Amino acid sequence: MIGDWAVAVMNWLGAPGVGLLVLLENLFPPIPSEVILPLAGFAAASPDGGFTWPAALAWATAGSVLGAYALYGLGAWLGHDRTVRLLARLPLVDVDEIDRTIAWFNRRGYWTVFFGRMIPIFRSLISIPAGVERMSWWKFGLLTLGGSAIWNTSFVYGGFVLGENWHVLEQAAGWFQTAVIVAVALAVLVLVAIKVRKWLRQRREGGYEGITRTDPDAARDGNPFD
Repeated sequence: MIGDWAVAVMNWLGAPGVGLLVLLENLFPPIPSEVILPLAGFAAASPDGGFTWPAALAWATAGSVLGAYALYGLGAWLGHDRTVRLLARLPLVDVDEIDRTIAWFNRRGYWTVFFGRMIPIFRSLISIPAGVERMSWWKFGLLTLGGSAIWNTSFVYGGFVLGENWHVLEQAAGWFQTAVIVAVALAVLVLVAIKVRKWLRQRREGGYEGITRTDPDAARDGNPFD
């Protein structure tokens, strides 16, 4: 269904339609670039496509950068302090860990933005922390441009070469996305397990200390209520 809708937009607007679709894909991740971009290449290879693959690539990359700046603006609007307060309300999240993560992003953020543009799921989301931490807007734009150009070229030109077999790219991207989701899910499970174990240990230690401070004799006898 999404493929049919994307083709209709491209037939209506031509190459600028590719840019519009990619812009929407950045703002609404459920719209998959892994479908839009190979389709754009396939459309460019068709005799009645109405545009060339370099034109599709140029517009797709422009849409990527504009969408990234929109999310960057959202992050800048949220700001550092508000974001920390929101994250601190999540269960099993410590402010110290948030601060360490932000410090790491400030050290590695440029490479994170560049490579993040080539990883499913993170392609759009990476723009928000860049805005939160007010990464240099022009460096953010150049890194987004570079990463997006590599990703878009792979799919647009691939769709152009493969023609009617453009679905091969979609399938390969689907496997890649599944691998990313599994890796993220495992990382989250490990993190939650570590946090729960730490919380239980602190609770046990805190409970013992509370008994000792309240009634040392009761703690020794094993019944604090006697």
